This record gives sequence, structure tokens and C-alpha cells, in this order.
Amino acid sequence: MKMVFKSVVVVTILLSALAGNMKDARGAEKFAEGIKNGLKELSTNDFNEMVERRVIRALVPYNKTFYFLDGATQRGITYDLMKHFEKLVNDRLKTRNLKVHILIIPTARDRLIPDLVRGRGDIAAGNLTITPERLKHVDFSDPFGKNINEIVVTAPSVSGVHSLADLSGREVHVRRSSSYYQSLLRLNRQFKTEGRELVRISEVSDYLEDEDLLEMVNVDLLPIIIVDSHKAVFWKQIFTKLMVHQNVAVSTGGKIGWAIRKNNPELKKMVNAFVKSSKKGTLLGNIIFKRYLKSVKYVKNHLQGEERKRFESTIDLFKKYGETYRFDWLMLVALAYQESKIDQSKRSQAGAIGVMQVLPSTAKDKNVNIPGIDKIDPNIHAGVKYLRFVVDRYFNEPGIDELNKGLFAFASYNAGPAKVVKMRRDAEKMGFDPNIWFNNVEVVAARRIGRETVQYVSNIAKYYTAYRLLMEQKKRRQKTLGNLVIEENLEQ
Repeated sequence: MKMVFKSVVVVTILLSALAGNMKDARGAEKFAEGIKNGLKELSTNDFNEMVERRVIRALVPYNKTFYFLDGATQRGITYDLMKHFEKLVNDRLKTRNLKVHILIIPTARDRLIPDLVRGRGDIAAGNLTITPERLKHVDFSDPFGKNINEIVVTAPSVSGVHSLADLSGREVHVRRSSSYYQSLLRLNRQFKTEGRELVRISEVSDYLEDEDLLEMVNVDLLPIIIVDSHKAVFWKQIFTKLMVHQNVAVSTGGKIGWAIRKNNPELKKMVNAFVKSSKKGTLLGNIIFKRYLKSVKYVKNHLQGEERKRFESTIDLFKKYGETYRFDWLMLVALAYQESKIDQSKRSQAGAIGVMQVLPSTAKDKNVNIPGIDKIDPNIHAGVKYLRFVVDRYFNEPGIDELNKGLFAFASYNAGPAKVVKMRRDAEKMGFDPNIWFNNVEVVAARRIGRETVQYVSNIAKYYTAYRLLMEQKKRRQKTLGNLVIEENLEQ
């Protein structure tokens, strides 16, 4: 399978919980209808129409501090701000029981502004920097934060970065949809005028948030990135190996706000009233922005030391069984790391064994039938064969592409295939696509069985990305070494 991550890895919309808060049956029906319409129908009307349907739709990307799920509870800085905004709206309108609700629609970062413009949402709240490029398409609220600099952050192994000029000829990883990308393009125009070698801009998937990239930089998986200054300072407290260059900024004096359509002045007026009481520096803003430091879980450096050796020693086995059972071998490695850190000596309390954490009963099942799972080769064989059985038995439908077959299989590996099958049925009833994991079936997973399976699949996605980057780095290095050998031979 070719894995392409274009969407954010965890999604939550607690439809039944929200509808359950309605005090009268008629109100619940009307609100449920508004929810359904908010998900499916496009609307670009202003605030009064939103009040009439009693739903304001907020497009929000998932990440570890701004919006995530804790069990069945939505949390995060953006979520808390939205709940306070919801309260302000209802207080201003004196709605009493027939309240206006904020419906958060988790959205891939590269879709925030396009989906806002086309009317899938009413607000895009993705910690967006207000830029001239974005203002061509949308309007913005008054800023929640000012004086934001886009600064350089480097890995521990990177040296010699003291000014913008030191980025000349270096590789910098950014999302194409980010303001950082535009800032680097401007810097390259300056470098071209000055006769300098350009920055080598490497694009990363839009499913990766800034903190994901910071994690990778912290463990030397990426060399250089650009992030907002407040994020870099915040995450430096967690990822202590980061080299934060506050004096090396590709853009300065930035402002962050919520994006709103240009034809929604009444909504903008209401949002600006909220900004006055909740921006950074206010009591509410300070409380919310400081609340989430301890709620974040981090990917460990799984490509260092013994773990890296285990990774490299199993490559041939994963390639072999990946080819045999038609899986991307790096996805299998990512699954194995999530299960056991690729450690054959690992044993679980439930009796699962080895790299793939295979239960003896699973290995003995007629659909797997692989003996000797206490040894690494048959252990990996059994785990991958079981995955193929799950795909072929439960998800072999023409409407499911190969990527999502794999994602459903991974979710099944964690939660059991019967649960995933049921959640697909529930997803269809709720108006989501039952053939897609990200942003669809994972919504139901988050609601029905909690955060574990959603985080499980999300982690596999992140590990896969790290492994893929490592392989690409090796290929580039080998190509460079090959070119050097050719040049040396030509000179002789």
C-alpha cells in the first residue's frame, strides 16, 4: 500500500452527547437536524442564519494542545476557546434553552481556508497567522496573539546557524499550506537577488502539526524547521534537545486569529467581541493557554541505540512478509514499534508474544496457523498473515482503497475486527464515510471506545512517517556518495 496522509489523524464530533444536552425533544430534533446539515450542506450565510439553524461550524485541525479527545471528552486550547465563545454568543442572544452550539469539524490543515470559503464551516481556527496571501481569500478576526515571529529551530546535530544567511543551501522542512512556506519563498527571492544559494524547501504532509515536526527535530529525524516563536518556546520545555534560534526569524511581528469569510461581517463582529476577553494576556487567555502543558504525550526517540539496531535487523523480514501479504513493509515496522518497540522478548499480561505481540491462540487459528512465534521470523510472519486475513475477511470491499484497508486492519489489531465493523456501520448512520478511517470512522472510534485505538492508529502513522524519512535520507546520502565517487573517478 502507498500511504499518503493528507488529513489530521484524530477526529471527534460528539453528536449524541451534544444532542443529549437538549432539554426538550423538539429542540433535540431541531439541533440534530442542524448538526446533520452542518456536516453535509454548504452555507456561506452570515451570523443571523447561523443563529437560526443554531449551529456555528468551526473548522479545526487536530493536534496535541489545541484540539484532541480525552476519552469521550473533547479538550484543547481551541476547544476551550470555542466553548467560551459559545457561552458569549448565548449570553448575548439570551437564548436560554434553545442555545446556539459550536460544532467543531476536524479538518486537515490544508483544507481549512478552502473549506471555509466554500461554506463547509463558518470559522477556521487553526492557530493561523494572518498573512497577505490568506487575506486574498478570507477575512480574519482581531488577533488572539500579536508579535509572533516565525523562527528557525534546528536539531541537536545541526551547527552553524546564526543568521538567515546560514540557511543558504540548507534543507528546511515545512508544510506547503503554512505561512512558513510563503516566508521561505520570500527569503529565497532575497537570496536569489543577493546571489546566494537558495534554501532547499522540503514539503511535509499537512497531517503533521508543528509539534509533530518539533518531535522529529528533537530526535534528529529532521534537521531544520520553521515554527511560530511562542510554539518553539512552549515545546522547548518538553523537547529539551531542540535548538531554538529566536534571533533567526524568517518573519516577524505576525498576528494570529480566526479566519472568517469576507461576506460575514456580523459573525466577525461577534468574534471580535469575544477576542477582547480571551486573547493572550487576558486572564481567560492566560488560563487556557497554560492549561494543557501536562496533557501531552510524546513520541520517544525510537530510532536511536538498541531500538535502531532492532529496526535495521528486522528490515529483511518485514520486506519479505510485506511483499508476500501485500503490505507496505514500513507500515508493518510502524505497527511493530507501536506493539513492542520491535522487541521479540516482549510479553504482555494477556499472553501476547514478541515483536508483533501475537497471542498463541491467534497463531494456532486455522486462518493463521504459524507455529514457533517465540522466534522472531515466525512471529512477524504470524502477525502479518493475521493482518491479511483481517483485511480479506472484513474489509475486502471495492469501496475501500488499499490505504484504508490497512488502517482498518491496524484498528482491528488493537480493538478487534468485530468492533471496527460495527463502528463502520455506525459511521454511515451518522453521515460519515464508512470506507475512510481518518476524519470518518475514527470519529465513532473516539466516541464509542475511547482514545486508545485512535491514538494507536495515529502513532503508527507518525512512526511510518519517521521511518520513511529515514529511508529517504539514506537514499539521498547514497546518491550523494555515488556522485562523489563518479566525480573522483573523472578527475583521475
